[in-house]
Amino acid sequence: MRDVELYAQILGIQSPWFVGNVVLQTETGRVDIWLEHEPRAVWRCPECGRELTCRDHAEERVWRHLDTCQFKTFIHARIPRVECKDHGVRQVSVPWAEPGSRFTLLMERMIIDVISECSTIEGARKLMRISWDQTWGVMERAVKRGRARKEARMISYLGVDEKAFRKGHSYMTVVCDLMRGTVEYVAEERKKTSLEGFFKGLNEGQLNAIKAVTMDMWPAYFLAAMKCVPDAGSKIVFDRFHIMQHVGEAVDKVRRQEHRALMADEDDTLKGSKYLWLYSLENLPEKHQVRFEELKEANLKTAKAWAMKESLRGLWKYLSQGWARRFLKKWCTWATRSGLGPMKKVAKMLLDHADNIVTFCQHRITNAVAEGLNSKIMSIKRRACGYRNKEHFKTAIYFFCGGLNLYPALSKTGATH
Repeated sequence: MRDVELYAQILGIQSPWFVGNVVLQTETGRVDIWLEHEPRAVWRCPECGRELTCRDHAEERVWRHLDTCQFKTFIHARIPRVECKDHGVRQVSVPWAEPGSRFTLLMERMIIDVISECSTIEGARKLMRISWDQTWGVMERAVKRGRARKEARMISYLGVDEKAFRKGHSYMTVVCDLMRGTVEYVAEERKKTSLEGFFKGLNEGQLNAIKAVTMDMWPAYFLAAMKCVPDAGSKIVFDRFHIMQHVGEAVDKVRRQEHRALMADEDDTLKGSKYLWLYSLENLPEKHQVRFEELKEANLKTAKAWAMKESLRGLWKYLSQGWARRFLKKWCTWATRSGLGPMKKVAKMLLDHADNIVTFCQHRITNAVAEGLNSKIMSIKRRACGYRNKEHFKTAIYFFCGGLNLYPALSKTGATH
């Protein structure tokens, strides 16, 4: 079988295109393939599909294809142009590549797979033997293609969280679908307008379909949801893990204050105990249990604060908002009368946000999925050694966490038969 016939089979080239010539350069490890078309072929306008004859040709273009036995393979062709009475002169589509791409469809799909597996542009670039800019271009086109294909759908449960872009209070707002575990929206900053941008992109049916939104107690997010989501007051759920995190931080503040006071009297009872107080009782490692029992029996303020933290965990077992509210009020009274400043402060915060804490009884959702995505995003960021450009960071988040259909379609042609 001649080389032109072999590559016609390998590439799947069909009429009116055919392989005109193949040149193998063993010294440079390269294969070049020239594609030509039948002279009287009829082509479709890429805008309206009208059948037209060839007007002229664009300059020869080159596309990188999948390697042939480790030889870099390149396809050359001059693409026909047609003149449409409605759309003017247009370059027709070719069956092996998307408009504007310098890779064939199969090559681009392979690059997308390699980026997904490597999780870094640099790693994918080295494996595919292409430049950093070329690899990034494939990722950008994939995300743009995937987002354009994404159909409007109903999302019942949303998670809203922030993601640090870099040090110095530079944040991104991330909205995810809790049921599908996908990132739906990324915006700069963590302002009210950041989240409003997502809700404004939804139609009325999608807004009404929202059953609950979980978030931390950041006022900007709360105000954005209250403004945009119908009946948001009963749908916003303040994430229980963030709430327990606030309480855990209050316990640690009590520990630090007490530790300083004890050390002033040369008492190192609390030395090295920071993380013991952050454990839940059932998660405390066995090797620390003896010491922790001694600390709990030592009549410490920290032990009292820890007991309050453990008691609050009972809130999440309630199914009735009324009973949950009574429990929370009683707990806050205990914390307020404890004489422990940090616990009094956190009790006031919980009372101020009680309405959307007890909504957990009805919706029973948390930001665990959002936190999981956050961890994945942090891993992506770490592998890339950080991102200087926020748009690049957004692109990476959508690529790896967006649940998008990233691949180019394999059946594209501008010819008629």
